Amino acid sequence: MKDPRLNIRRTNPNESEILTAIAVESEAHWGGSPEFLASFRELYHVTASFIEENPTFLLEEDGEVVGFYGIVAGEGVAELEYLYVKACCIGKGYGRILWEHIEGQCRELGIQQLEFVTSPEAKNFYTKMGAAELSMVESIVQKGRMIPKLRYTIRK
Repeated sequence: MKDPRLNIRRTNPNESEILTAIAVESEAHWGGSPEFLASFRELYHVTASFIEENPTFLLEEDGEVVGFYGIVAGEGVAELEYLYVKACCIGKGYGRILWEHIEGQCRELGIQQLEFVTSPEAKNFYTKMGAAELSMVESIVQKGRMIPKLRYTIRK
């Protein structure tokens, strides 16, 4: 990350609402009914306790939060719980910057693989990063909606 306007840092628990707003805004970018987005907000609300208990980092541009991620570290395998950028920043390389940071954190924690579910719309990003689809699973946000489950092997 060579751009001096960009900074990645550990998230503070008091920033949970900022992160939740970014996640909902990012998800809304792909469409979805008001009911879907309300359910998404409830289920994917970033809590202060999540931030305290799990590696959670945010990306700032000129001091403004533009994206974040959070992982749940396990023994050799972690779950990517969150990876979102503001809707206005989608397609500008911020997701890749965060992805590279995730890889570094995983290496530091001894994590060899990430598993996660994503929206069908975001799947292409993850496959470009090198993730492989494992299966389709039912969304917890919308009953009957099938979404991809992916796995990524951390590069050494």
